[in-house]
Amino acid sequence: MSLPAEARYTIDLDALAANFSAVRREAEAAEVAPVVKADAYGLGLEPVVRRLWAEGARRFFTARLSEGVRLRGALGTSRPAAICVLDGCTDDAAPHLAAHDLTPVLNSLPQVREWTAYARTLGRTLSGVLHIDTGLNRLGLRPEEARALVQTSDGLHGVELELVMSHLACADPEVAPMDVAQAERFEAVTALFPQVRTSFGASAGLFLGERFRGQVVRPGIVLYGGGPFQTPDPRIRPVATLDAPILQVRSVAPGESVGYGAAYRAERALRVAVVGLGYADGVLRASERPRYGWFAGAKRAFLGRISMDLIALDVTGCEAWPGARVELFGPNVPVDEAAADAGTIAFELLSNVSSRVQRVYLGSDL
Repeated sequence: MSLPAEARYTIDLDALAANFSAVRREAEAAEVAPVVKADAYGLGLEPVVRRLWAEGARRFFTARLSEGVRLRGALGTSRPAAICVLDGCTDDAAPHLAAHDLTPVLNSLPQVREWTAYARTLGRTLSGVLHIDTGLNRLGLRPEEARALVQTSDGLHGVELELVMSHLACADPEVAPMDVAQAERFEAVTALFPQVRTSFGASAGLFLGERFRGQVVRPGIVLYGGGPFQTPDPRIRPVATLDAPILQVRSVAPGESVGYGAAYRAERALRVAVVGLGYADGVLRASERPRYGWFAGAKRAFLGRISMDLIALDVTGCEAWPGARVELFGPNVPVDEAAADAGTIAFELLSNVSSRVQRVYLGSDL
């Protein structure tokens, strides 16, 4: 016997496919290599990747080694995709990367040395991606380290580079001076590797124009329904919907408080719906701005503090009943807007939805 519906996370795989097509149009001649780290941004690695493969994706990026191993298993032997691991060849990772046919993104000279040494141990060539830090100051070789590597006769011996990549620091709709500076640094380094394809643009960069893309683009959030510049974009369809049922509707008199800490006190008579969703489900608790859910054709305000399992919603003036569902984000509340109200970005909102929320998939994962 199936359990009654609780909080629900609905993922529209047809919308995911539509966004992949939109990215391909924008990317023009560049290959589109989806970023599927963090369980495909919380939407579910296996169904997401199977659908993206069916739509033509042949290269994927994960963050962790464990994600790459899981992705290789999800694809199976019938789908021989290239899988690039952004963490790279960290301590003791080389045997596992090679065993699962994963391509490390080499982020430092020690990582390069470890991967080339393992290639020599195996007596065969291994693939790699060289990551150049052009100003973000996270992972990656500095440009001068890349030049030194090229000048060393055996610097990359045993490793066949599939890509030289970098990552933009800014995600603004207009080209920023920082973007131009990074592009200039990247172009200077990639000139040292004239036979190797380049990868520069992620979700924001690929929408800034050809100079900021490279020959392989790495979309993430735009595939999953967020805009490239952290605001809704008409080219991108909503993919994920988070909703939950009303558990109880109650009257609150003027002067009465709602929720922990009596943080909200009613100034007038209210009808309050108590919704079965809370921070244990991944709804962010803290925010300095008003928060809303969508119910009965309009945005309705949260009242008081979000608790572990419950949210109070103002449903004054509309019909509400136990079992009716309230949307936190989805087609009526764009995920970028919901994220801005919560003081964060769509990446966090999507990937934060917890495992106790039921996943429902629309469309085929083929």
